[in-house]
Amino acid sequence: MTEQPAPSAPAPSAAGEEPVRVRLDLAYDGGAFRGWARQPGLDSVQGALEDGLERILRRPVRTVVAGRTDAGVHARGQVVHLDLAEGEWAGLTRGRPDLEPGASLTRRLGGVLSGWDGAVVVHGARRAPAGFDARFSALWREYEYRIDDAPDRRDPRTRAFTHWHGAALDERLMALEADAVLGLHDFLSFCRPREGATTIREVQDLRVARDEDGSVRVRIRADAFCHNMVRAVVGALLQVGEGSREPGWLGLRVATPARDSQVRLAPPRGLTLLAVGYPEDGEGLRRRAEGTRARRTL
Repeated sequence: MTEQPAPSAPAPSAAGEEPVRVRLDLAYDGGAFRGWARQPGLDSVQGALEDGLERILRRPVRTVVAGRTDAGVHARGQVVHLDLAEGEWAGLTRGRPDLEPGASLTRRLGGVLSGWDGAVVVHGARRAPAGFDARFSALWREYEYRIDDAPDRRDPRTRAFTHWHGAALDERLMALEADAVLGLHDFLSFCRPREGATTIREVQDLRVARDEDGSVRVRIRADAFCHNMVRAVVGALLQVGEGSREPGWLGLRVATPARDSQVRLAPPRGLTLLAVGYPEDGEGLRRRAEGTRARRTL
């Protein structure tokens, strides 16, 4: 079965008029929300953003996101798209020739989102090129996981985006172990599969290093991630780094994909979506979206 994007509320366009696809770039503190996806009765990033857009446009607007994040996970470079009628896009300037619609939308979203006390910030809005799809056109997503394993160095100012690990870590072992994850694999051992969706992904880069401040940073880039994949991979690296699993264990898990309880999830607060990459031209965007919608196999 092919994965399909979430439905978008159609823009009220004139007959025969193509809607304007708008790209938003945003960041958020995941600790303030119960994840990206809108959920009844719960605070979500999607809910906050779409409620703000509705106040500006005076109609419901659905957004499509590059990568859903779990409760407590942060984002510094999240991307979404939405569709507007041509008149709505032009009307964002309120008739002022000195204003550009994207800059006006960015400023106005800053106003309606101010009630979240800075927990979600839209950094930019612009008209997207033809063929752009925030989710399916993406070439890669990159995440960072931040860990502090030394109690005497812990900085309370960074606790909201750092996992305080209870055991000392050997970051060199973790870095060596990371090599086994690179490439195209079935990541069933590290995913919670969704019905009809594949668990085959390509990890393009995975690095583990200790910073000058003593924290351990794990950076991982892939064409896409299935549910819980990043936190499961980091959790497995932590198990090897603390010595509770032998070196080579991640390679075995990749080579024999199985859904079980051996891999534990790293806590969400240490995880941040850093960036999403896209092709540069419209044809590349269209082809990438078509290719991504096709179910992958090994």
